[in-house]
Amino acid sequence: MDGNFLYSLIVIFFMICYFMILFSVIVDLFRNDQMSGILKAVWIILLIFVPFLSLLVYVIVYHKGMTDRNVKSAEQYQQAQADYVKSLAGSGSAADQIAKAQELLSSGAINQSEFDSMKAKALA
Repeated sequence: MDGNFLYSLIVIFFMICYFMILFSVIVDLFRNDQMSGILKAVWIILLIFVPFLSLLVYVIVYHKGMTDRNVKSAEQYQQAQADYVKSLAGSGSAADQIAKAQELLSSGAINQSEFDSMKAKALA
């Protein structure tokens, strides 16, 4: 009984590894701009009908491109996140921040005391 459990555990582990690599390859197929749509379709068909061999061949042939595309995607995500944080933080010159606060004061969104505190914060 213990042997069956260990065997099942090992099989499940390798199945999870296989599916992780498979999904990584499929995502990379759709990220690859240099590959034509027909070639992508051929790779998908090969991944369905000859799964282990085609997966192994793809990883061997396109390993450098996969790495480059993953790094590029991570850099783009990091840059987008940094831009978003900067937009939330209101990074800009003190004059820009005071001008925004003045617009809020003119529109009635804030009162004079809030404007003064925002102005003091921008000048600090």
